[in-house]
Amino acid sequence: MKTYKFTKEHGKKVEKYQSHLATYVKMVRTKEAATIGYMYIEGEGTVGYHEAPISQLFIVVEGEGWVTGEDQKRIPIRRGEAALWEKGEWHTSGSETGVAVIVIQSEELNPETFMERKKHA
Repeated sequence: MKTYKFTKEHGKKVEKYQSHLATYVKMVRTKEAATIGYMYIEGEGTVGYHEAPISQLFIVVEGEGWVTGEDQKRIPIRRGEAALWEKGEWHTSGSETGVAVIVIQSEELNPETFMERKKHA
C-alpha cells in the first residue's frame, strides 16, 4: 500500500479563466476506463479485508480513519490524504468517527505522477 498527500499546499494556483483564490490538485490520469465513487464509512465502520480486484485509489475528503495493506497494520488517514492498493493487494479500511472518501478504480492508476508520497511513522 502507498499513501499520498493532496492538501492545498500540494496544488497549483488556478490562474486561467479569471480565477481567484482557487487551487487545483491533480491526482491521476488514466487512459483505461475508470470508475469513480463516493463512500461513507460510519463511526466504528469498516470495509472488510479483501483482495483488490483492480487498482484502487482511496481519497479522504472528510473525516479521518485508517487503512491497511496486506500486513493489516493500521495506518491513520485523514482529509487531504489518499491510499493506493494495487490489483491483487489485500487490504481493509475503517473509521472510529466516520469518514467520507472518493474511490477511483482503474487498471491504470499512477498517483505518484502528481501527488507526494506520505511518510509513515
